[in-house]
Order: sequence, then structure tokens, then C-alpha cells
Amino acid sequence: MKTAEQQEENTLFVILVSCVATIGGFLFGFDSGVINGTVDGLRSAFDSDSMGTGFNVASMLLGCAVGAFFAARLADKYGRRATLVTAAILFIVSAWGSGIADSSMAFIVYRILGGLAVGAASVMTPAYIAEVAPARYRGALATVQQIAIITGLFAAFVSNYFLAQTAGSSTDSFWLGYDAWRWMFWIELVPAGVFFVALFFIPESPRFLVTVGRKEQAMTVLTKLYGSTVAKTKFMEIQQSLDSDHQPKLADLIDKHSGKVRSIVWVGIGLATFQQLVGINVVFYYGAVLWQAVGFSESDALLINIISGAVSIAACVITISLIDKVGRKPFLMTGSIGMAVTLALMVFAFASAQVDINGDLDLGELGTLALIAANGYVFFFNLSWGPVMWVMLGEMFPNQIRGSGLAVAGLAQWGTNFAITMTFPIMLASVGLVGAYGFYCICAVLSIVFVAKYVYETKGRELEQMQG
Repeated sequence: MKTAEQQEENTLFVILVSCVATIGGFLFGFDSGVINGTVDGLRSAFDSDSMGTGFNVASMLLGCAVGAFFAARLADKYGRRATLVTAAILFIVSAWGSGIADSSMAFIVYRILGGLAVGAASVMTPAYIAEVAPARYRGALATVQQIAIITGLFAAFVSNYFLAQTAGSSTDSFWLGYDAWRWMFWIELVPAGVFFVALFFIPESPRFLVTVGRKEQAMTVLTKLYGSTVAKTKFMEIQQSLDSDHQPKLADLIDKHSGKVRSIVWVGIGLATFQQLVGINVVFYYGAVLWQAVGFSESDALLINIISGAVSIAACVITISLIDKVGRKPFLMTGSIGMAVTLALMVFAFASAQVDINGDLDLGELGTLALIAANGYVFFFNLSWGPVMWVMLGEMFPNQIRGSGLAVAGLAQWGTNFAITMTFPIMLASVGLVGAYGFYCICAVLSIVFVAKYVYETKGRELEQMQG
């Protein structure tokens, strides 16, 4: 039996290594959110039209899709931690290069490199946490990933706001002769450097170590995580759950008996796709553009982003405290219903607005409704689909197919993210905010049906008990 002191020591170690891993989530959020305040700078520096601006913003997501797909596969071969170290290096290179880029092409290349890092971190951080944390509080620790993502977004919004305020605007010179929007990217060098160093102080995933036959190392890590007695039992459970005849591979996603893709894979793809189809990243990437389009100044629009970031963090804190008690599915259902209602209210506000002489929407008295609905939408997303989708992807797949399942789901998530982000400027110009947000509202309604019919509960189940 473990003493209370030993148990506390093991728990603190699990929390410590999980927090280090979630720095990847912070960088995921920062790298995604920083672009929000740089759109005007990109237009000015590279003289890009709406299509070009859309691709400059969305280019990172191409890297994300590739990074998510290959990172999960590489992690099965080289390890979870090694993959995160590579991601940290790419974060550093991308942050520097995005700020120093002197052409649209150079900027896109550096953003794609950053996308590789974001994609890798997006799937590997929740997978790593799921593989080191006990089932009783795995959901809470995995939800910290979403808090880290939102905190990264919030930090990007805050730094963007203060850099723009200090310089005068995002396109004005800030320091050493460089425009403020370039410094918005360079701020990321600090957390990226911390992430790189900290990764050398956490262990490799014990489940990966068992998979590749490094049994002694696996037992050492399991002992640090759970204590010697539980470690032996856990080691045997992991060993028994893995197919002994081969290393994990993509073909494992096909059911041997039916010859079809496993149903759990389709559920994972559905979760990943719907998380983006509700349009949340339009708020994260184009928030400043959105609020300027309805009459707010650049300064006010950046400030609204900060408020949305704070609301997001509050929602995630609620989820952390309840997810291992309430479960995953109730949160997803609540979020889908809440997003459908708040998106419908936003569409109503935009549809009822007048168009001013500059072609912008004048919300008038409906401005308050739009702001409340938008922040309600952000709240419901970060209460549910934001954190819970990543929690479920990290834990729902059986050990044998976790890497491959994450690869395919991650590819679907970032591919949909790219499509939504790339099309928003086009939709804004063609069908306006009403058409764009009407589409996202319909997708939120469809997600209610998806959750009710296809998603099953994973609360309290050990990873070795997951069935595909």
C-alpha cells in the first residue's frame, strides 16, 4: 500500500509533467491567436487582396494538418517527447521567421513551419497527458490543455493589444525600426524557448516505452507516476492491451473482420470536424476584422478579443472542475445547444443591422446583443467542444491505434480548420456575416444530432479498456 506522502508525490509528478506538456498547448494557442492582430500589417507589408490575406492567415493550417498527421505516426516510432521537442524547435524557427519575413512567400513558408509545430502539439500533448495520467483525473488534466490553448490565445491578444497601443497601430514602428505586427510574432520566442528546455526534464510516455520493448524504462516511469505496486499492475495491463505481433501502423484502423474503417475512427473524425465547422476559429483568427466590420475601431476590436479570451478561460475552469464527475458527452451536448442558440442570435443581429456609408454594418442598439451572443458562443465552445474534443481524442482510441487514430482525426481537424479559415474572407465579401454565421449555426445544430447518436462516454475508463 502506498503511504499518503508517496501518493501525493506521485500525483505532483503527474501534474508537473502534464503542465510541461501543456506549454505546447499554450504555443498552439499563441501561434493561432497572434495572427489576429497582424492582418492589417500583412495587407500593408505584402499588398495582398482578400484572397491573399486569407491564404496568409490560413497557410499555417496546411502545416497543422500535415504536422498532426505525421507527428502521431512519428511519435509511434520515435516517442511522444521526441516529437514534442521537434515541435518546440519549429515553434522557435517560425516565430522568428514570421516576424522577419520580407515577402508573402517567405511569410507563408515560416507560418507553415509553425503549423507543423502546432499540429504536432495539438495531438501529442493530449495523447501524452492521457498516457501518463490516472483515469480518475485524466479528464481534468487533459482539459488543462484547452486552458493552455486559451491562455496562449489570451496572451497573444493582450500582447497584440499593448504593442498596437504603444506603437499607435499594428502597422506603426515599435522598436529597432520594426513594425509592431512583427514584434507580435517575436514575443512567442520566450515561451517557445521555455518549452524546448522544459521538455528535457519530463519522461517519455510509459505506454510508448512498453510498445517499443523498453520495459525497464517503462517500469521506472510508471513507478514515478503511480508508485511501485500500481506500476506492476499497470505494466501488465498495458502489455496485455497491445497486439504482440506488430508495431502500430495505419492499417490497424481497418477492422480485420469487416474490412471497413473502425467505427471509433469515424467518431473521432466527426468530433474533429464538427469542432471546426461551428466556426470558432473565425473568431480567434479574424476577431479584429469581424468587429471592425461592424463599426468598432482597431483598438476596441483588439480589446474585445481580450474579453473573449478571459471568457474562454473561465469556461475551461468550469469544465476542469466537473468533467471527471459529469462526463464528456453531457458537456458536448450542452455546448452544441448553447452554440446553436448564440450563433442564431448573432445572425439575427447582423441581419437586422443597417449598412453605413463605408459599407460596414451599423448594429446600433443590437451591438450589445451581438457582443453578448458572441461571448456566449465563445463561452459554450470553451465549456465543451474546445477542451472535450481534445480530451476524447487523447483517450478514446485503444492503445494499438492511438497514434494512427490521432493522425487521421488531427488531419481532419486541421483540414476543416483550413477550409473554414480560408473561406471566411470570401464568404464575408460574397454572402456577408449573415451567410457565414448562418452556416456555422446550421453546423452547430447538426453537431447536436451527432453527439446524441454517435458519441459514447469515456469517463473513468482506463486507456486499456477502450474498444475500437
